[in-house]
Amino acid sequence: MLENCRNARERWGGVSELIDRWLKERQELLVQYCELSGENDFSQTEALREKFVRLCEVLVDYVSAGHFEIYEQLIQEAREFNDGGLELAAKLYPRIAQTTETALNFNDRLDGKTLSESDVRRLFDQLSELGEILESRFEMEDYLIEHLHNVHADEVMSSA
Repeated sequence: MLENCRNARERWGGVSELIDRWLKERQELLVQYCELSGENDFSQTEALREKFVRLCEVLVDYVSAGHFEIYEQLIQEAREFNDGGLELAAKLYPRIAQTTETALNFNDRLDGKTLSESDVRRLFDQLSELGEILESRFEMEDYLIEHLHNVHADEVMSSA
């Protein structure tokens, strides 16, 4: 039994570090988003394009890490603890996937293009929509973390 507890700590202790790194990426995404959303001189198209490109780089990294690292770990943890987490993940994952599609579509709007002032204005309209989608996504992700990982943290830590 002690060996099983030790294995749980080794297995799931690293998930916390992975989540912490990912949440730092989220913070960087929010910084980029806020800096860009505060702009109001749409005539500086090249400078704004560079800011949009940087935002999209962070955005794509963030959503990719969620899908290919974080969610995978959370689902594995839910499977191991077998306490209803898989059902929760099955319910939320499709909704999170929709936000990923929106984020990737936003990224694709730049795709190496030169932007006119009207293009920049349209991107700012879409940026506002992206912000709403991201807010919803963050809430769902936080809920998953709380109910698939944090709920087991005490159990994992006490087994050391």
